[in-house]
Amino acid sequence: MNLLKLFDFKKTAIAVFLLVITGFTYAQNKDRRPNIVFIMADDLGYGDLGVYGQQKIETKHIDSLARRGMKFNNFYAGTSVCAPSRSALMTGQHTGHTYVRGNKEIEPEGQQPLADSVQTIAMLLQKAGYATGAFGKWGLGMVNTTGAPDQKGFDEFYGYNCQRQSHRYYPTHLWHNKERIELEGNGLLAKGQYAPALIQERTLAFIDANKDKPFFLFVPTVLPHAELSGPEDGYYQQYANSFDEKPHKGNDYGPKATVPGYASVEKPHAMYASMVSRMDAYVGQIVEKLRQNQLIDNTVIIFTSDNGSHKEGGADPNFFNSSGGLRGNKRDLYEGGIRTPFIAYWPGKIAEGKTSNYLGAFWDIMPTMVELAEADKPKYTDGISFVPTLLGRNKQQKQHDYLYWEFHEDGGRQALRKGDWKLILQKVTTGTPAKELYNLRQDPKEQNNVANSNPKKVQQLQRLIEKAHVESAIFPLTANTK
Repeated sequence: MNLLKLFDFKKTAIAVFLLVITGFTYAQNKDRRPNIVFIMADDLGYGDLGVYGQQKIETKHIDSLARRGMKFNNFYAGTSVCAPSRSALMTGQHTGHTYVRGNKEIEPEGQQPLADSVQTIAMLLQKAGYATGAFGKWGLGMVNTTGAPDQKGFDEFYGYNCQRQSHRYYPTHLWHNKERIELEGNGLLAKGQYAPALIQERTLAFIDANKDKPFFLFVPTVLPHAELSGPEDGYYQQYANSFDEKPHKGNDYGPKATVPGYASVEKPHAMYASMVSRMDAYVGQIVEKLRQNQLIDNTVIIFTSDNGSHKEGGADPNFFNSSGGLRGNKRDLYEGGIRTPFIAYWPGKIAEGKTSNYLGAFWDIMPTMVELAEADKPKYTDGISFVPTLLGRNKQQKQHDYLYWEFHEDGGRQALRKGDWKLILQKVTTGTPAKELYNLRQDPKEQNNVANSNPKKVQQLQRLIEKAHVESAIFPLTANTK
């Protein structure tokens, strides 16, 4: 081979090499959009984590995310109970607009499904090329309905489709996409297979299976929702002799067991604490799995809860100060029912050890996630992207004029927060609701109702409530007032 031909050969080889490297780098950069992991506890109170003041339960993994990321002090759930809170999250709409506004059961299994026309976060991210998976509790539409996970943007679902079924930690079955998975050794007769452990295995497997593409992992864990139940392993033994206990008598596994029942528990305080610590350990496992796959630096992790702490099945939120000193629990529109722990972690993007007072809610998640994923904007949202807050660009952060919630049980409730002021209407369907007005800066525990001394402020906020609520034929709230 003469020198000229050798030179041409080398030139060609280098050019091909550069094209390969350039193409590889382009492909890498094209998919540098962050993975999104959204972990949502079930009925975890504002004060149930160490970083929010909990002193009796260890939550070292979640606390670590907060210390190395951003902790929010003024973030709110969709409302104070399961299905509508999740609907607000998935649709980016508050409960005056979102499709599912209450826990409406459908027989033989499932809840009121999201309509075919409803757009979700997962649908937008799926369209943008993200692999999407949900592992835990769904509650927004049974298999083969318009609200089923596979109809609302999820490539894979594993867990409880029906929230009524999730009252039991040793259920008869779970769902994997459209396949009903029977759990041998359970059958409501015995405690054979522990559902959260099975769901966690699938959660971790999803990360392994999708490590080479951007993904949205939604983890609506059932922990620590009642019933109080779990293996008496190390998590339980950590607390078994730590507290004064009063046994709780419930609906035990066996021939007389019912699906929505809660089993008896000998040591309810120890069991609740163990369930919170077990959930915390599962979060740690997810973080470690991301590290093992070298994904942690390009993954946004968010941790929150779907509503306030619960009192069912022997749970004792007062003992643990689960509401963090705030008034109320699950089903209340007081702060303890709707204000949620909210933590965001993204190494190198979200500064470490930050605390934010951004006033936000679940309907902000959709615009935030689609911005991070460079996905199409939603058709409609009540939310505001808080990406500027996450990235430390606070001067660019837009703010809500107000936040609004409604609750469709116990005669109906509505609440609205505007700045420091919060108006709550009780027994709405009577036509003459009781009015409670609080200044949260002066009275964060909502102890002093100042409605009578501030009639103009009540009128102003009530007009905003009337503006925020659009009546739903499926979930009527104010129709009886006219």
